[in-house]
Amino acid sequence: MFRSQVVAEHLPLLRRYARALTGSQASGDAYVGAMLEALLQDPTLLDEQHGARAGLFRLFTRIWNSVSVNGGADEVPTLAPTERRLTNITPLPRQAFLLLSLEGFSEDEAAFVLEVDIAEVRRLSGIAGREMAAEIATDVLIIEDETFIAMDLESLVKNLGHRVIGVARTHADAIALAKTKEPGLILADIQLADGSSGLDAVNELLRVVEVPVVFITAYPERFLTGERPEPAFLISKPFQPAMVSAVASQALFFQRNSRNREPRAAAS
Repeated sequence: MFRSQVVAEHLPLLRRYARALTGSQASGDAYVGAMLEALLQDPTLLDEQHGARAGLFRLFTRIWNSVSVNGGADEVPTLAPTERRLTNITPLPRQAFLLLSLEGFSEDEAAFVLEVDIAEVRRLSGIAGREMAAEIATDVLIIEDETFIAMDLESLVKNLGHRVIGVARTHADAIALAKTKEPGLILADIQLADGSSGLDAVNELLRVVEVPVVFITAYPERFLTGERPEPAFLISKPFQPAMVSAVASQALFFQRNSRNREPRAAAS
């Protein structure tokens, strides 16, 4: 019998992982949907050797790496052509890096999910780390009202080679700072202490500038329901530095590749 309660418990974080791989809510949810369909047809596909969560991620990975879904075939019409190209440029090393850094799996669990040995997980993660370290440095706007968290984020992004144009503690501060210098990346808390919304501030900024955004919140489950447009890149509080690094690099990765394809798309 299909264990819906087990899936429901772990589905929000699986959807977060899926959108981090694809760069969009629609694509990520399409792959999760394909996994759920496979599980409904054959519940024995869920291997719980390392727990239900790892089993779901393992099954998702099989779907993700399958030719019929990830190769741009017509079997998944909900994926737009542009989104299919995005999925094709996401390598196995990035999966290993995200499993360890974003989802907090142990090396043993990540090896189970990817169906490789621990040595291979370490090798793949190392490749992704070097790739992400080569990302072009950018100007970062931080929207965060908690002083110590803001200081941690500022120190973290500087250590990653980025520049911080400022820390905004309110909606109004964020708009004012963005006017002084256009950010290349935004790290934003969703609910600010003065009652204003980091989400509203970001939406206002996105009307005039195209910039990748990573949202940080203590209540990620509120934004992983599938009932409305949701942030593509989401970090839970409290966070680990490696998680911020991984998600920020993913956001910049997809932004960079999207821009790199624009001249070719215009010429075709």
